[in-house]
Amino acid sequence: MLVLDVVGLTPQLLAHMPQLQALARNGSQTTLETVLPAVTCAAQSTFLTGLTPDGHGIVGNGWYFRELGEVLLWRQHNALVSGEKLWDAARARHPGYTVANICWWYAMGADTDWTVTPRPVYYADGRKEPDCYTRPPALHDELTGALGTFPLFHFWGPGADLVSSRWIIAATRHILRTRRPDLALCYVPHLDYDLQRHGPDDPRSHRAAAELDAELGPLLQDARAGGRTIVALSEYGITSVRRTVDVNRALRRAGLLEVHTQDGMEYLDPTTSRAFAVADHQLAHVYVRDPDADLGAARAALEGLEGIAELLDAQGKKAHRLDHPRSGELVAVAEPDAWFTYYYWLDDARAPDFARLVEIHRKPGYDPAELFMDPADPYVRLRAAAALARKKTGMRYRMAVVPLDPSPVRGSHGRLPARSEEGPVLICSRPGVTDGPGPFPATGVKSLLIELALGEHS
Repeated sequence: MLVLDVVGLTPQLLAHMPQLQALARNGSQTTLETVLPAVTCAAQSTFLTGLTPDGHGIVGNGWYFRELGEVLLWRQHNALVSGEKLWDAARARHPGYTVANICWWYAMGADTDWTVTPRPVYYADGRKEPDCYTRPPALHDELTGALGTFPLFHFWGPGADLVSSRWIIAATRHILRTRRPDLALCYVPHLDYDLQRHGPDDPRSHRAAAELDAELGPLLQDARAGGRTIVALSEYGITSVRRTVDVNRALRRAGLLEVHTQDGMEYLDPTTSRAFAVADHQLAHVYVRDPDADLGAARAALEGLEGIAELLDAQGKKAHRLDHPRSGELVAVAEPDAWFTYYYWLDDARAPDFARLVEIHRKPGYDPAELFMDPADPYVRLRAAAALARKKTGMRYRMAVVPLDPSPVRGSHGRLPARSEEGPVLICSRPGVTDGPGPFPATGVKSLLIELALGEHS
């Protein structure tokens, strides 16, 4: 079986994707439920465990690690995900079942037979170079020898484009051909980029869908020729947005969020803040150090904030299956046309240096502005070229090109979709598998994949 995670795929976008349309037409298709938050790490963990976030513990793409006093996003260790994984359940019923994971998240440390995941080289002098992690280790040189170095700077940042998905697709084809795993999981991120940049209704987003569909064609052909069942699904749909919610600035103005200062720059101080938020697209976990004393003040600071649709308390989190110790004491959900920034400084002159960089591990929240070069800087491309020249000579460099104005972002996700046309989709090459009234539950994906993999579905 081949399982494709086509990020951002919706029923609406299928109109621009003839290869996947044909797969659905000759097989079966239904709408797919997602989870709150509708983000990559939480949704994938539900697909692979059959649990909701209160069970598997992945409450977002990152959260506040209370035991460390740090906000950490985009961790990679599979042990963070609780619950029995898809491959373990399959092996329990069919010993020797083999699995390849090509770029699904939380891949490191997972008990899969072949693993490929993005992993830069962080040199001791501060340089960061593109690369990937593989298991077994020998697969690294085999893939990079055949396909070139993993194109990390095309996987995220202003240069994110089709090149990274093309590499991942080629790696999947290589592993199918040389290893023949029983199950191959393949993550293709291309739709994430232009849909966040331009919104789902922009012609550039439709063109991105058509381009990705064309790239998927040879992989689909290989899978069919190998007699594989093909499943294509998505984690969420991206919807149009027009405004931002500066949730941390509201908490700071209320006297709840604290910063510390170094070299004229302000850094969030989560260990002393009475309340702060980890922003993650259209959802924000609000952590309150002393709920008995400050939960009411945090709520009061946010309740009247334009762009917030809901503030989930303990009961609200239980209702949405988000009641987990990693969650914030409050969870803010944005209005459909709004999303949350991580910004906590009140003066851009005091912003930390990482704010202008593509720096997914230092920012205490998600920053889609990293998809852009600063449109307000007429010399931004010249600065980027100069930084690249320094990099090529082995010197230290800073690619400070990201805008502090988030207004260019036109698409977001994270809340539950208002309409099924804007939500995720599930397609199978076998007829009659997913046909029905829908939507198909996200928690049912694991069981469905096991049944399909072992030939037990009827």
